[in-house]
Amino acid sequence: MEFGVLSIVPPLVAIILALITKEVISSLMLGIFAGGLIFTGGDILNTFQTIFELMGSKLGDNGLMILFLSLLGALVTVMNRAGGSFAYGKWAGEKIKSKSMAKVSAGILGILIFIDDYFNCLTVGAVMRPITDKNKVSRAKLAYIIDSTAAPVCIIAPVSSWAASVVSNIGSANVDNPMGVFISTIPFNLYALLTIFSVFFFALVGFDIGPMASLEMDDTSANNVMIDDEELKHSEKGKVIDLILPVAVLIVVTIFFMLRTGGYFDGSNPTLKDAFGNASVNISLVLGSAIALVVAFLMYIPRKLLAFREFMECITEGVKSMVGAMIILTLAWTIGGITKEEYLNTGGFVAHHLASNNIPIWIFPAIIFIVAAFLAFSTGTAWGTFGILIPIIVPIIVNMDAMSHISIILASIFSGSVFGDHCSPISDTTILSSAGANCNHIDHVSSQLPYAFVTAIASFIGFIIGGYFNNVIVALGTALISLLILIFVAKKITYDKLKV
Repeated sequence: MEFGVLSIVPPLVAIILALITKEVISSLMLGIFAGGLIFTGGDILNTFQTIFELMGSKLGDNGLMILFLSLLGALVTVMNRAGGSFAYGKWAGEKIKSKSMAKVSAGILGILIFIDDYFNCLTVGAVMRPITDKNKVSRAKLAYIIDSTAAPVCIIAPVSSWAASVVSNIGSANVDNPMGVFISTIPFNLYALLTIFSVFFFALVGFDIGPMASLEMDDTSANNVMIDDEELKHSEKGKVIDLILPVAVLIVVTIFFMLRTGGYFDGSNPTLKDAFGNASVNISLVLGSAIALVVAFLMYIPRKLLAFREFMECITEGVKSMVGAMIILTLAWTIGGITKEEYLNTGGFVAHHLASNNIPIWIFPAIIFIVAAFLAFSTGTAWGTFGILIPIIVPIIVNMDAMSHISIILASIFSGSVFGDHCSPISDTTILSSAGANCNHIDHVSSQLPYAFVTAIASFIGFIIGGYFNNVIVALGTALISLLILIFVAKKITYDKLKV
């Protein structure tokens, strides 16, 4: 059954209500309900049955991610209570003595953890939160840095869960050497590259744009906080190693199991990139966090940083701290499911209208960037957008004998998808960035939007000019110059408003 324009109603309902009411859970629930009503033709009983069947399947598919969130919440709480985070903050405070240095350090850590965006969001938040708080960096700014070094970094890292997904989609479209094609898209991936540039630019220049300017001018180290973890009691005997070692174990064990589940050690001799491409990321994250929690137990209990009962209480508290993120993620997965092909086929409807029109090849990148951004923003998933657009766009490129433009066209899909995912209030990465920074979710979304939009406009200009010349230097140079102009225009508008 074709639902046509009705298929875009559920994500629009969720997004518009989230922006108006500033409340995510009820907005997602109403968007899901609207989708169920459309799918069942207004049958209310069947709507509820469909919704909960879909939600149950999504929880089953993503159960390991829920378990990972629970374990990571427990690990973070245990490390905080043992004094590891506070000891690290005290040590880093001696090295990092400025707001700018704290923001730059968070950005560098975000780039170093490039394996997976979920892993990035929560690990960077746990490690950097005490340091950015100490240096008066708002939680909203930390969430922005986390979000801007998660998906944008993963989509240009050849060895990452994102690269594995993209290469798989390219290969499925019958393109030769899909990894080589993916690597050729990296310098054309304007939104990702400009977003990473913006993180360090704004960290160093000392000004911000939009609502973030007010938040950063507020001389409060932890504004926009969901739960004030600075008030939690903690051991005074904790040392830096009490934070560093469990986090290092988490990283090393996760990478080890990604290689293991990807077949790197089974004698079949896959390459490193193939092993990461075939890895079971969720189970690797669960095993990494579980083993890190065991290591923390063995470190803290014998030294009496925590009593056994207190350690167990911390696990409960940590799991509870992630409940809000789990609820929103479950609802986000559900609304993403209701828009998929087997239900309303939102992406197929939009993509079909693009494919059925005759468009000059040089303008393709700019148009596809907008379409990909809309799909990812509406559905809250970049991966889903890759899966929708790559199989449709690649045959068009082949039929138009335009393989010379494949790098910039595919890069426009990736850029638009990351932009939509980056600023969508129902995106899992956006939600996890809020959770990692312990920042109010809507505050994170609203304060990040101006950065995302100026970067997207600059990328759009870069894709127009770069598409015409099909040249990476022209595309990236045009986009960068446009971004700097837009930033200073946005700065003037922001600070003129603050003076009023």
